[in-house]
Amino acid sequence: MADYLPLTWSAWLNYMSHAADILITAIIIYYTLSLLKGTRAIAIFKGIVILVFLTAFAKLLNLTTLSWLLSAAWVVGMVAIVIVFQPELRFLLAKLGSGKVAGFLFRIKPDWINAIIETMETAQKKGWGALIVIELNMGMKNYTETGIKIDGEVSSELMLSIFNPAGPLHDGAVVIKGNKILAASCIMPLTMEEIASRILGTRHRAAVGISEVSDAWAIVLSEETSSISLARAGKLTRNISSEELRKELVALYRVKEFDTAP
Repeated sequence: MADYLPLTWSAWLNYMSHAADILITAIIIYYTLSLLKGTRAIAIFKGIVILVFLTAFAKLLNLTTLSWLLSAAWVVGMVAIVIVFQPELRFLLAKLGSGKVAGFLFRIKPDWINAIIETMETAQKKGWGALIVIELNMGMKNYTETGIKIDGEVSSELMLSIFNPAGPLHDGAVVIKGNKILAASCIMPLTMEEIASRILGTRHRAAVGISEVSDAWAIVLSEETSSISLARAGKLTRNISSEELRKELVALYRVKEFDTAP
């Protein structure tokens, strides 16, 4: 029997390099699918997988015409994906580029959480509507520039004056970053999801829309039902209580102790 020579260091490094390549690729694919789970981008991903198999099949059997058609489909398809799924791509890149959610805000004194809760509770009693967008890691300058600059401390008095239907700024969203109100009456992108577009009002569609294209959280108070909803990562949690909202905000910023008094 022939003698087997031991693997050299270069051979071991070559094997390890291939293994690391496969592992990293698998992790990237898994993480990407996890972020896109539940969005319309999953359907296009399935279509891409089918195209990959068809392309490999055509190359294997040397089907010239089919290979040419599939090559053209790849060129056109990639351009169409970038155009049609621009919101999902922006959201994915924003998530990949951000660290821990709102890590830079962990040390901010959370008085503004109480201000948001008091605003929601008071507006509920008055039958007002409201939309509050909380900026996290991804900047929102292109959205705040559509509204009126405020640059003031977060307080329930200020927000209630903004959401008062008799005031000029009650339409649109209030954008908050940390304990600052950046702007009011801001225009947010509406979700293009077909089902959401049929059953949700403009405020709720705007809340879902901004959470689809950024890592922001959006709090909605319905003018019709006086119910509170919370939009995150393109998902809308409806009919939550003010205390449930408080717990979600505290959990977001990992605040251990705060004053619960209004």
